[in-house]
Amino acid sequence: MQWVMQRNCSSNPRQMVVLYLSLCAVSLVIGGGFWALGAPTVLAFAGVELLGLGVAFAIVARHVGDRETITLSGRELAIEHRCGSGVQRARFRAEWVRVEPVRDDGSLVEVSGQGASARVGRYLRPEWRAQLAHELRLALRTRR
Repeated sequence: MQWVMQRNCSSNPRQMVVLYLSLCAVSLVIGGGFWALGAPTVLAFAGVELLGLGVAFAIVARHVGDRETITLSGRELAIEHRCGSGVQRARFRAEWVRVEPVRDDGSLVEVSGQGASARVGRYLRPEWRAQLAHELRLALRTRR
């Protein structure tokens, strides 16, 4: 069994690059027009604007692939959390795992066992996290 939870992103990195390049083209054409009319500072400000926009797009694109994956295979429960370029992994023996919400207010679900713990549900709406905890408990019970 596997649960995959990821960010809800409206575009992928390739679409963001195309959008950024089209914005660059439009801004540079407008800035170039003003430069030709004798206002060179407009082109300079357009360049600063595009640099800031490029940095913002790069930050967003870096986190488009963020996700949590929970895999129950045989007697092992594996949790993988990808955030940017970092990956955190935790493995548990299924028969020793405890699944419970951190608090009763729709907060993250804590999976613990054998002295280790991991929190999951970052990419789920708070009201759906209890359902995730229930599904995990049910799947772990049927695997024992």
